[in-house]
Amino acid sequence: MAYLILAVSLLIGYLIGSINTSVIVGKFFGIDIRKTGSGNAGATNTLRTLGTKAAVIVLIGDALKTVISILIVKFIALRILKDEQYFILYAQYLAGLGTVLGHNFPVYFGFKGGKGIVTSISCIFMLDWKIGLIIFVVGLSLMIITRYVSLGSITGSILYPVLVIAFNFNNKEEYVPYYIALSIVIGGLAVYRHRANFVRLIKGTESKVGSKK
Repeated sequence: MAYLILAVSLLIGYLIGSINTSVIVGKFFGIDIRKTGSGNAGATNTLRTLGTKAAVIVLIGDALKTVISILIVKFIALRILKDEQYFILYAQYLAGLGTVLGHNFPVYFGFKGGKGIVTSISCIFMLDWKIGLIIFVVGLSLMIITRYVSLGSITGSILYPVLVIAFNFNNKEEYVPYYIALSIVIGGLAVYRHRANFVRLIKGTESKVGSKK
């Protein structure tokens, strides 16, 4: 039963994560956000294309997806798995991962989604608010100083597994290797999704916040 709950947790996260807020908001404006601006179905492209109000809606929607997924899975796992503490935690890990995968590769929108940064940071906060706060502050600071959203996103993504390992260096609990693996997957996926941005940063051709794409 425990392994079935884990599979269901991943599926729940994926299906909720596939509700891509920017694509839905774009439809209200009569556009496909994936065919406008940078082509990315996320908050930054929404800001450049549709403005601040639309971007705020997307930010809130993308963040809430992970919160809802993890809370639903936690509710189910607590009632079915009861005292199996680690499996309840693993179920939340998989719900968070599923939400990020759904955002990036949404089943409802032809598997073409965003880069998952807001969804990922929301997941990080849900699992460990201290690590989430550090990444948020570092990433946001870089974005404000350089006006490169991608630089803050990539740095935060690399920092995530580093912080998880540092915070749990002497922790011998059973969940730690799985938590580290989760951080590597989520961080690595975000870096991979930003590979084109990384190349543009190196070349000096990356767009800054406030500039036209």
